[in-house]
Amino acid sequence: MKKSVGEGPFYGLSEGPTHGSGGVTAVLDPTSATAGPWTSEAQHGGPPAALLAWAVETLPAAAGTVVGRFTMELWGPIPLTPLRVSAHVVRPGRSVILARAELVDVRRERVVATAQVWLFPASSSGPGAPSGPLPHGPGDGVRHERPTTWGGGYLDAIDWRWITGAVDRPGPGVVWMRSPDLVAGTAISPVQRLLACVDSASGAGAALDVADWAFLNIDLTVHLLRPPVGEWVCLDARTTLGPGSVGVATCDVHDELGVVARSAQALLVARR
Repeated sequence: MKKSVGEGPFYGLSEGPTHGSGGVTAVLDPTSATAGPWTSEAQHGGPPAALLAWAVETLPAAAGTVVGRFTMELWGPIPLTPLRVSAHVVRPGRSVILARAELVDVRRERVVATAQVWLFPASSSGPGAPSGPLPHGPGDGVRHERPTTWGGGYLDAIDWRWITGAVDRPGPGVVWMRSPDLVAGTAISPVQRLLACVDSASGAGAALDVADWAFLNIDLTVHLLRPPVGEWVCLDARTTLGPGSVGVATCDVHDELGVVARSAQALLVARR
């Protein structure tokens, strides 16, 4: 896919972030880099996922924690118009904390996405160890031209290096990805970078021809073993289809140290 990182950031900060007793709130303006491949009027799911995590990581309660599980629910198309993001703690605790974040379409005052995020204590004394690097890296991947009928936006903002597969080739796919910054003037965090990419698993590992079938994810759940390391993440993605309207896209996510996360997305499958 033609492009290199630099066509971001995904959002410009308009107001905030403002901290209060109820949590944190900010208003952001999406850039054209957030647009999905099917229409320039709706965002790809990756940038909103990262933005919801940004709000949670901005909470004072998030200091000294790591994201262990992130679940986003998509309530409908997310427009390229001002968005209000907010986050607050739902369940405080000494060991784990549950936070909730919400994205609202400011012009319509309508919720477009929510997230539940479990925060775990930051620690390096656990019994496990990274699984070890993959036998390939971003330098081994190739860029593919995106289909001319697809819009740029997000697809052009991400740096894609394909090991196997492609977004327009049905079947499992393995691809290294690198995201631009999320919010203008602010460095993207490791978790935000991963989330900006991992929502693409349903496309990277698509089982159906996109010319004949639509397979829209209505959620995204990511379990993280540790904070990601480095600018690149690798998706090893595949899709399992049911006999009806439901599919499941799953993905092993790697960084330069090994497996860092696993994700799943429920797909609405329908013939075009």
